[in-house]
Amino acid sequence: MTTGYETRKIQPLLIVISGPSGAGKDSVVKRMKERGLPFHFVVTATNRPRRVDEVHGKDYWFVTGEEFTRMIGNNELIEHSIVYGDHKGIPREQVMQALASGKDVIMRLDVQGAETIRKLVPEALLIFIATESEQELVERLSTRDSETAAEQALRIATARKELNRVEAFDYLIINREAHLDDTVEKVRSIIEAEHLKVCHRKVTL
Repeated sequence: MTTGYETRKIQPLLIVISGPSGAGKDSVVKRMKERGLPFHFVVTATNRPRRVDEVHGKDYWFVTGEEFTRMIGNNELIEHSIVYGDHKGIPREQVMQALASGKDVIMRLDVQGAETIRKLVPEALLIFIATESEQELVERLSTRDSETAAEQALRIATARKELNRVEAFDYLIINREAHLDDTVEKVRSIIEAEHLKVCHRKVTL
């Protein structure tokens, strides 16, 4: 006799790791990569200049403004937006190939981008990364040496608004100072639990 669970096929997940600037979502994704976790990490396309320590095709796909416009016109991006003056977008083909291979796909997006993905792909798994308090978030953003006072002020104002968007997400993880590995473990546990659900999320692009 064949039972239902014997014929179930695990569906790959489309996972969005998001949160306000300064909460540590970039650090979370970086640590997940360092640990060699079995996910496909989406490389975002952007038209902003490449920084000294960044690698094309690994940190971002660095394209010109004209190339980015062409990608939009050809419907090559699942989602795209302007983030602090720079265009960023998720390449459609990259995501579709990874899902077709059976791999879970992880995207690192700002809150605006995450909400767009929710509308386009309702079955996506959205995880919100936050600090223990708004004050801690402000302090993290205020200590960045790479930005002008005006840029810091804009990020702080935006981050405060984004903290109020947490209810649009499926899970909330507090990324405590000096506890990055704990945060990563919680992300991994959430993904494992989603795969154990009787009713799987079925991603359609």
